Amino acid sequence: MHLTTGRNRPAEPRQRTTLRARLPRYAAVALGALALSALLLGLVESGWAPLARLDRSWTDGLHRFARDHAAFTASMQTTSALGGPVVMRALLGLAAAWLWAIGARTLAAWTAAQALVGWGVQWAVKLLVDRPRPSWPDPVATAPGPAFPSGHAMAVAITGATLVALVWPRVDRPARIACSAVAVAASLLIGFTRIALGVHWPSDVLGGWFLAAAVLGGTTVALELWLPGALSRDVRRVDWRTRPRVQSVLAGSVPFPELPFGERGAEQRITPRADDQ
Repeated sequence: MHLTTGRNRPAEPRQRTTLRARLPRYAAVALGALALSALLLGLVESGWAPLARLDRSWTDGLHRFARDHAAFTASMQTTSALGGPVVMRALLGLAAAWLWAIGARTLAAWTAAQALVGWGVQWAVKLLVDRPRPSWPDPVATAPGPAFPSGHAMAVAITGATLVALVWPRVDRPARIACSAVAVAASLLIGFTRIALGVHWPSDVLGGWFLAAAVLGGTTVALELWLPGALSRDVRRVDWRTRPRVQSVLAGSVPFPELPFGERGAEQRITPRADDQ
């Protein structure tokens, strides 16, 4: 999910039309993710045998491995803590505070909304479903609250997608691919740690990812309908506030081809050379 078409941004009316044209896509993401979440939840609640076997086989196998390999368990616990909901929401909070400080307040609200709405949806669904977590006579880790959805999986997916969307307009294609790959890898890794530690079923993690997509798409559509064009304006404002600092560093070494030859020559004549000083 990205908020603009790229680094070469057109004028404001075109930007507004472009983002508004994407609203059906974002709405489809949100509705599709909600439908998949509902389907998954229905299968969980009905005790659908293939899903139940998959959940049990994954958790049983990984729990036995974690119980017998202390180093693996310690690495899973450390990774899970680093990718926990508190850390992820803190990252979004810092990003929102920076955006607010430079005047991109609609974009800051969008960023903060991802954390707040995600937290609210996560706990509303947890309390509504009230699914028991896996239980073990010899657990390697414990976690409070109901199981579905995985809060870790949901938080890291929301945070990764939000941060990628924020940097997307300001980087080139290789950097976009790299950032997206890191976000996907982090989501997969954190989801795996929750299963490996025996505190979530695989379907809990999958449900967290589905609900994360619903939150991302839904908040984007809601904010764009409420304040049309504001997100695109803030993306340009961020670019305007950050790019001059880079340009000022490079200004001394970059030629100015837009100047006529005579003006360039005059500038060179009035600029002292290093060997004349």
